[in-house]
Amino acid sequence: MSKHAVRAARMFDGERLVDGGVLVLLDGGRIAGVHQGWAEAPEGWPLREEPDGTLLPGLVDAHVHLCADAGPDALGRLAQRPETDHDAVVEASLRAHLAAGVTTVRDLGDQRDAVLRWRERGVRDDLPTVVGSGAPVTSVGGHCWSMGGEASGVDGVREAVRLRAAAGADLVKVMASGGVFTPGTDTTRPQFTDQELAAALTQAHDLGLPVTAHAHALSAVEQALRIGVDGIEHCTCVTATGAHVPAELADRLAASGVAACPTLGTDPAVVTPPEVVEMAARAGLSEAALREGAATLHRAGVRLVAGSDAGLGPAKPHGILPETLVEYVACGISAAAALTAATSVGAEVCGLGQRKGRVRPGFEADLLVVQGDPTSDITVLRRPLAVYRAGDPVA
Repeated sequence: MSKHAVRAARMFDGERLVDGGVLVLLDGGRIAGVHQGWAEAPEGWPLREEPDGTLLPGLVDAHVHLCADAGPDALGRLAQRPETDHDAVVEASLRAHLAAGVTTVRDLGDQRDAVLRWRERGVRDDLPTVVGSGAPVTSVGGHCWSMGGEASGVDGVREAVRLRAAAGADLVKVMASGGVFTPGTDTTRPQFTDQELAAALTQAHDLGLPVTAHAHALSAVEQALRIGVDGIEHCTCVTATGAHVPAELADRLAASGVAACPTLGTDPAVVTPPEVVEMAARAGLSEAALREGAATLHRAGVRLVAGSDAGLGPAKPHGILPETLVEYVACGISAAAALTAATSVGAEVCGLGQRKGRVRPGFEADLLVVQGDPTSDITVLRRPLAVYRAGDPVA
């Protein structure tokens, strides 16, 4: 954690663009100063200068699966992998995120709390900060049941939440509907009763943990909103006739203040296998429907967070978050709003809003530098010039 100075043409501070030059001082893993204009660096401070660059907070990917290696059927294969191999995959995943400018991730489903155990063995400043849910709470035989979080009945759900807390989870992930990649589950229906989901929420809140709900089904989104969860993942609103976010529901989601994570973003160089496209189509999902859903949520003023679902398969490798933001802009979300979702809002949703997600004195020195202005061309995020983690250059 040495001293560094970074000077750039402009800065996105986590909420807005500041033009006309900026000098940021990094000391002891924290931001020691932010000076507008073309200020001089203190004597003896190594200076990185990017005359046409933009300095941003390190990005936050609020939906990843670090145990998953982004190969075919990555989640389904987790149960067959030796437990001793999880650490290597987790660290490789984190390095890929860091190379893309992501300095904080929220892991929303690991194999029997493997990510939480990895984290217990020591925080590393050379890798992204990890916020984790452990194994997701799901119904018996439900979506991602093989990760180890099956529960049934009010008492069973409460116990599952208690186990997550005891394992050191920062939040609880509940599979409120079926999922695309778990055979035998239904993306059009809830997996839990209102009483079970309410029990999970009450138990989690009593333990000081927020709850986010995986919800593809329209009925599951309605249920999650009715029960009062803190976040909704995917929020695709699938019915038997396809995926469509009703404008009236989007308005209610906005009024509730719930954080929604549409999980857009795929590698444009990867051709999705026909069987995966067919599987998604059977679940009522298509790229056009997903983008339109995110656009509807944004127009209504829903609090959007940026999460990629990284690790899920070849089209969603770790470090894909820049493509999530490119897709946000493609569906009508402004670049500034997309960047906010991936910086200050992402940090707040991860419970880190008092120390991450903004370029501000006293905040952790997690920074990203890119060439050009991402508020006018979001694709510049694909090519980071520099990444700082805890004040030191790491990529």
